[in-house]
Amino acid sequence: MNTKLTLNIDQNVIEEAKFYAKNNSVSLSKLIENYLLSLTKKNTEKTKVSPLVESLTGVISLESKDYKKEYSDYLSKKYS
Repeated sequence: MNTKLTLNIDQNVIEEAKFYAKNNSVSLSKLIENYLLSLTKKNTEKTKVSPLVESLTGVISLESKDYKKEYSDYLSKKYS
């Protein structure tokens, strides 16, 4: 059952959304409905991980928790 809904949205956002909907051959109402559905849908299925990603899991081990500093040091040495 469809129900009418009134929203207050910035005019620029509406124009961009209409342009996007037109370019994707979908109504603005359907676009918003699908977006809201995706936000509220319960993710009951666990996301499947490809075998390649699975094989790469754990390849990199960090010696310390301060990986940002380590990476910064690495870049400094590389480009010095």
